[in-house]
Amino acid sequence: MENRDSETIVCRCEDVTREMILACIADGYETLDEIKRVTRAGMGPCQGRTCRQLIAAELSRHYGVSMEEVLMTTFRPPAKPISLGVLADAYASENG
Repeated sequence: MENRDSETIVCRCEDVTREMILACIADGYETLDEIKRVTRAGMGPCQGRTCRQLIAAELSRHYGVSMEEVLMTTFRPPAKPISLGVLADAYASENG
């Protein structure tokens, strides 16, 4: 069961497994940002909306801290995907 559990996909966008996350933690990575930079977890189209909490839970469990104490990742706008049409419409309305 542990082997199957380690093959669980944590970040679907970047195909990062739980085993990869646990390996990073074993190597001494302590924050979501560090793990994100090494594995690309949270850098896909969803911007970490599906995997951020799962990785934070692993860090929380390993280091014995609450989820609130786990530092969340940094975000770069746009945090949500938007269509180019929305940007074009905004540009058109400002530049008449």
